[in-house]
Amino acid sequence: MHRRTSSPISRRRLALLFVLAISAVLGPACNRSDQKRIGVVPKAVAHVFWRSVHAGAEAAAREEGVLIDWKGPPTETDFSRQIEIVDSMINARLDGIVLAPTEATSLATVVERAAREGIPLTIFDSGIETDQYVSFVSTNNFDAGVLAAKEMGRLLEGEGKIALVKMVPGSSSTMERERGFEETLAAEFPGIEIVAEQFCMSDRAKALQVTENMMTAHPDLDGLFASAEPATVGAGQAVKSREMVGQLKFVGFDSSESIEADLRAGVVDSLIVQDPFKIGYEAVKSITASWKGETPEKRIDLQGTIVTMDNVDTPEIDRLLHPDLDQYLN
Repeated sequence: MHRRTSSPISRRRLALLFVLAISAVLGPACNRSDQKRIGVVPKAVAHVFWRSVHAGAEAAAREEGVLIDWKGPPTETDFSRQIEIVDSMINARLDGIVLAPTEATSLATVVERAAREGIPLTIFDSGIETDQYVSFVSTNNFDAGVLAAKEMGRLLEGEGKIALVKMVPGSSSTMERERGFEETLAAEFPGIEIVAEQFCMSDRAKALQVTENMMTAHPDLDGLFASAEPATVGAGQAVKSREMVGQLKFVGFDSSESIEADLRAGVVDSLIVQDPFKIGYEAVKSITASWKGETPEKRIDLQGTIVTMDNVDTPEIDRLLHPDLDQYLN
């Protein structure tokens, strides 16, 4: 009985096929390992504000030749999910992390863990109760609240009763905004009285409900202040449903298509608008700068901008309200 043996050519072909198969599996992984990755963790992923942050982060990543891992919780109140996400990024040994903490205290432990593990981490949008980070990039929210209060004082000519639609207890960014607003009214506009304030828990439907409740309890309201995008959207819906357009002076915060439509329709009188694209951009840049041995500024303050019907169509405001998200997110 004769045993069939493989020819040298067949053996070479088999070896070549084996090498090609291994390359197909390992090649992409090797290529990925050569490119640094930065995890970007927003408070949530649905609102236009966070999508603009994402676009800014991607713009910086393209300039620096790095990749972005974008992952956030479904809502801005789910801080436990945020902790899980950051923990998983640390375990995966990402090269850097950028985080917008949903709660100033609860996220401090995981931020300090990243520092111990030698992973540079930058905080953006909202502060945290630790200093173990590379940089903190955000709108100066206290000053933005001051700006909103001065605008309310101008609209009401220093007199009237107002209600506040607040965001979430423990959220540093919006709490600073609200504090700046309330302290400035007390100091500079004593004739304006805050007669009601309620949290909307970052939920538009809840904002509608609490605004309607405050309107019912205080039918003589002269003004409203909403401290973030969900609060502004929900409060605007309440103003329309109660047919109070033009009867209340309404200062909102942040922007979206529906908020801009409310501004143009006279539902909202003034908006305080941030630059979320630049926030995302600067946050990623701070991480790449740290890789190069540079020392980014510990605090990078950006300023809020007042938007009214007088300036809404200017090029500067158009850029803030309509960032080119498709260029970076598609």
